[in-house]
Amino acid sequence: MLELSAPAANPAGTRLLSRWLLLGEWRAHPVRALVAILAIAIGVSLGFAIHLINAAAFNEFSTAVKSLSGQADVQVAGREALFDESIYPWLAQRDGVAVASPVLELQATVAGKKDGGPLHILALDVFRAGFISPDLIGAPAEGLPFDTLADDAVFLSPAALRWLAVAEGGQVALQSGTGTVALRVAGSLQRARAGQRIAVMDIGAAQWRFNKLGKLSRIDLKLRQGVNRDAFQADLARTLEAQYPGRFQVGQPNDENQNSRNNNLSRAYRVNLTVLALVALFTGAFLVFSTQALSVIRRRGQFALLRVLGMERGTLLRQVLLEGASLGIIGAALGIAGGYVMAAVALRFFGGDLGAGYFAGVQPQVQFTPVAAFVYFALGLGVALLGCAAPALEAARAAPAIALKSGSEEVVTTRLAKTWPALACLLLAGALTLLPPVFELPLFGYLSIALLLIGAIALMPQLAAVVFRCLQRAWLRIDTSAHAPVRSLTLARLANASGQAGIALGGVLSSFSLMVAMAIMVSSFRVSVDDWLLQILPADVYARTTASAGTAGLNPREQASITALPEVARVDFQRVRSLSLAPDRPNVALLARPVNLADPGKSMVLVGDTLPVPAGAKPVWLSEAAADLYNVKPGQQIALPLAGGLHTFFVAGIWRDYARSSGAIQMPLDDYRALTGDLDVSDAALWLAKDATGDALQQRLKALPFGASLEVSNPSTIRALSLQIFDRSFAVTYLLEAIAIVIGLFGVAATFSAQTLARAREFGMLRHVGVTRGQILSILALEGGALTALGIATGFILGLLISFVLVFIVNPQSFHWTMQLHLPWPLIATVAAALLTAAALTALIAGRQALSAGPIRAVREDW
Repeated sequence: MLELSAPAANPAGTRLLSRWLLLGEWRAHPVRALVAILAIAIGVSLGFAIHLINAAAFNEFSTAVKSLSGQADVQVAGREALFDESIYPWLAQRDGVAVASPVLELQATVAGKKDGGPLHILALDVFRAGFISPDLIGAPAEGLPFDTLADDAVFLSPAALRWLAVAEGGQVALQSGTGTVALRVAGSLQRARAGQRIAVMDIGAAQWRFNKLGKLSRIDLKLRQGVNRDAFQADLARTLEAQYPGRFQVGQPNDENQNSRNNNLSRAYRVNLTVLALVALFTGAFLVFSTQALSVIRRRGQFALLRVLGMERGTLLRQVLLEGASLGIIGAALGIAGGYVMAAVALRFFGGDLGAGYFAGVQPQVQFTPVAAFVYFALGLGVALLGCAAPALEAARAAPAIALKSGSEEVVTTRLAKTWPALACLLLAGALTLLPPVFELPLFGYLSIALLLIGAIALMPQLAAVVFRCLQRAWLRIDTSAHAPVRSLTLARLANASGQAGIALGGVLSSFSLMVAMAIMVSSFRVSVDDWLLQILPADVYARTTASAGTAGLNPREQASITALPEVARVDFQRVRSLSLAPDRPNVALLARPVNLADPGKSMVLVGDTLPVPAGAKPVWLSEAAADLYNVKPGQQIALPLAGGLHTFFVAGIWRDYARSSGAIQMPLDDYRALTGDLDVSDAALWLAKDATGDALQQRLKALPFGASLEVSNPSTIRALSLQIFDRSFAVTYLLEAIAIVIGLFGVAATFSAQTLARAREFGMLRHVGVTRGQILSILALEGGALTALGIATGFILGLLISFVLVFIVNPQSFHWTMQLHLPWPLIATVAAALLTAAALTALIAGRQALSAGPIRAVREDW
């Protein structure tokens, strides 16, 4: 006995024994360990890859924005997209200013180019820009030094040259309103960042050619040596606010406001994508739990024998934790490596916007970040340790005398399944849904979902016991039960071994509920967008110029030509502008269009009732995002920067807008024109006259003198294109959902296989009492089907609850809009059938393996 207990007192012997136990378990059940490792690896790799992609894209985007500012110390920009250049001399002559460089930024559509978006144009004063942003001055061809001042010359970055497939000396045609501006490619911008599609031209030429005379986007200031930049900025901001209230914003390149503005543009999308990626990691945590719990059950007698031979309780605890940690270490290490490769491939072939369009026009390179790698590695290891903590404690607490007895396995699962922690998790999850967002992120919503999952999984043994005992009692009252031993044995097993059944149910529950929740969320969003499109597209035909927002517009003469068409019964024009309401947030969109003041619900999709407009007040309607981001409610007032000043408007109501997550504001077109004097419009909605057809109207629009510059569509085309963009934006979400389903299927298969193989002695005893091999396989198939059916039913209810949190808590707090609930029954039914089939087949296959040893050998250890 002393010799047998020696390893417990000898550190070298203890390490040798630990390796034997670890490697022996892996050799005995390699598939189960591999599935747990794979789940952790996939979860870590997805999370780490998305982090690397987002970080690379965001950093490159911020750096690209900074490169356009050069060495400017302070920047003055308008709260409207453009402001009058009359402020420039005053700024240039201000004390402390060494150089003031005016800048006009435009987004111009390339004529005939459908993909890639608009071309970003920077119009500069080359004599001033040379002191602040010399990298943005084009290199003219030899012998043509004055091309930098030519009114027909443009300089393109290498990325823009490749995108437009044009060489130096070639021509590029850009849209301006309904006209075309032909420019000569006079040279390139050799110092532009990789992937940055920009064009530079003389500011006077751009103002003239694009009809922006007297307008600027910003003014870059280079201060004299010794001037305190922060003090100068603060003093200038106060002076401008006093002289021009609400007209200008003063900042520094890549300052806190600029970074916040860039970050807020896509933060909710990036965070939600990361959380979605970690769903696989959560599934991995449960797989580690089921792996270790079943391992502890199967080796309960072995551990008891080791305890009898002298192994201490703490040593056994560390052994089980080591086994779980080894799964986490290997899975996390593989995940970090796989995540880096995945990020590099995605950035190389798909860019950094992941289909959402937030970071278009940049070409980021993946950068390995040790801190993030350590965090995700620790996360993978942490979930593995968390998953094996309860089985490890149970293994250490087990009394050797009881554990050595056969048939005591259910004691383990009974101790692992406590009712009060599960109920506490569920109650706390409900309470957390009432809490507000933290830093505009639904952190409590995410925590509520995690607690719902943990509480429901912990409650499964009790639920299984209640359900199957009720079914058993009902079955025994039926006369058929006396002649159906297979079903009777199946129900008896499920009713009296509910703890082990709960472990198997947990795998089905976690995978199916998360799949259901994600499917409902995406489907609800898509259906809500589709319904919203049907409501906001009431006209028969829609027309707009192919030019981008900064250079788009139909003048009054062109509007009159459209209105006069005989096929047109009615036309509503709309003007779209960009306004800055806060320096640390992206701009909101101002939509000036005809509004039915008697019934605004006919002009927009209202959320709630609209309020009567007080006499003399000018009404506006805020989108859900704008109202939430700026904390404005109906009945309050809001100040908008228009026509070079602040104007106060009455908030008459809230409307639904899925197109602009940064917020949008609607106001009557007549009020807008009266305030600004801007008579141009961005697009038109046309209703057909009697007996006219949409095709005929589209042909008449294209036949107008400016028809070639019009983009004409019908509602069904716009709707199909919008849903196509939606699907592309959610392509990554669909991929992550599919991965979660596959991991869930593997997890269910591994759990049922492990449980079946662990019951070899039970099957041997059944064979001894006369149960045939075929009957045992039938029992296993029925058990697998019954457990999976209960898991699917419970998982559907849990998934529905989680989808409520996603749709009504997480989504409004993340993206600031609401949606209707929609259940994708075909997808849910398909996955449920796949889970049911996988569980039954796995039980049958594993059962054949468990029965292959023969009944005598199977019960040889049963003392």
